[in-house]
Amino acid sequence: MPAAGRRWLTVLYDPVIAATMRERRFRRLVAQRVLAARPRRVVDVGCGTGTLALELVRRAPTLQLTGVDADPDILRRARAKLAPAGAPVELVHGRAEALPLEDGTVDCVVSSLLLHHLAPEGKALALAEMRRVLRPEGRLVIADWGRPQDPLMRIAFLTVQLLDGFAGTQPHVAGELPHIVVRAGFTVLGIEPLRTGLGTLELLVARPSAPAVVGDPAPDASEQARG
Repeated sequence: MPAAGRRWLTVLYDPVIAATMRERRFRRLVAQRVLAARPRRVVDVGCGTGTLALELVRRAPTLQLTGVDADPDILRRARAKLAPAGAPVELVHGRAEALPLEDGTVDCVVSSLLLHHLAPEGKALALAEMRRVLRPEGRLVIADWGRPQDPLMRIAFLTVQLLDGFAGTQPHVAGELPHIVVRAGFTVLGIEPLRTGLGTLELLVARPSAPAVVGDPAPDASEQARG
């Protein structure tokens, strides 16, 4: 998927994110959460131009890292960015809704600024795929738009909605992302909001849930995060 759904914006993606998203801070926080459990194999779903991948391999040079993206042009840019650093990252063309990976082979799945591009059914499919490829003890790390913290953050996020569309972004405005993750079969371990120039970003960490027991009450994302 091109930047904001428009190929002519691809060339502007990196400078715009750097200027508006407190990118160094949020990429650093995401990398810390990905590497906290010392994973051996990590998959970056919707890897984009490879900025997060570069941050990860700089911090963990022996990491087995695969980046997956559906946009061939974005992957070419990622290869050009990663090659000078000698970063050993495998870049694969594929969609989040049908990951080209085997079941239960990944220690951590990370996804940043991807899910808000997808319609509700696409979010569910992508998260189901992420759960499928994770090992039972694996971790999911998501950085994406969340409920605005205040009116200023809500106004700022209108820019994103106008570019990316309201169908995919509205559940994020409503604070539904943690609940969508829970419905996909995860237990939320923590949620951290981060103010940016374009709205409130949520950093969410989760793990695959144990199989449900008949008669158990439905899980609540906010209670999970507090626990």
